[in-house]
Amino acid sequence: MKKVFLIAIICTLVDQVIKLIITNSLDFGDSIQIIPSLFSLTLLQNTGAAFSIFSSGTIVLILVSLVALNLIYWFLIKDKDLNKLETIVYGVLIGGILGNLIDRVFYGYVIDYLDFNILGFNFPVFNFADICIVVTIILIIIFTLKGEKDARKSK
Repeated sequence: MKKVFLIAIICTLVDQVIKLIITNSLDFGDSIQIIPSLFSLTLLQNTGAAFSIFSSGTIVLILVSLVALNLIYWFLIKDKDLNKLETIVYGVLIGGILGNLIDRVFYGYVIDYLDFNILGFNFPVFNFADICIVVTIILIIIFTLKGEKDARKSK
């Protein structure tokens, strides 16, 4: 379990350092085109959750984050014999949640900066912590479905 928290701390630090560098390099609302018509760094304040839904719900989102962290600990990590992949996945997930939670607690919003425009669709701006959360949730879903499939095969 110590490894999970070490990975979480590393991911949180990476997230916060990137946000510090970006906020010291750009003003909110500014954008720097990195790959024309594909990728920009655009500094935004996101008071909502994913894709800016639930805007201005900072207190509720802080509480949701705290509940999520507790549920992950009590139901997925505590007293479990995690393999290496599970250790990494849960560590990265917790790190992502903590990265955005720190923003919400200290600033009242999440700092977003990754801005992609793919085939004319401008995706919502997001950050490293968001990547950590989304990728690990997808992996957890895949592991869960695979586990259920394997369990059905063994019956």
